[in-house]
Amino acid sequence: MSQHRIELTLAGQKFAFSTTPEHETSLRAAAALVDEQLEAALSAGNRSIERAAIMTAIKLAGDLQAAKMNLSNTENPGASLDQMTALQGKVDQIEASVDSALKMLSLPGAPRPIVP
Repeated sequence: MSQHRIELTLAGQKFAFSTTPEHETSLRAAAALVDEQLEAALSAGNRSIERAAIMTAIKLAGDLQAAKMNLSNTENPGASLDQMTALQGKVDQIEASVDSALKMLSLPGAPRPIVP
């Protein structure tokens, strides 16, 4: 993979990055998002680029954590599926026990047949 340099502007300042051609698009998209957040932080009253950068980093880290939690909740329905499978197994066992008890109570000569 060959590296090449690209220049990106963040909060009005130019930065040079090395990247591969296949990662350039995602790097540019990430830089655009960071620039948007930096501009929002600066326009909200942060006077220094350092403070705006820290606020941007914290916001994006929070967004990343929220996305990971959502992904984890989305990917983890297997846990509830396992629980549902276990519960279904227990329900099947209870039904089998009830069926067995009903058959015994309905045998000829049983005092009170329950099954009509």
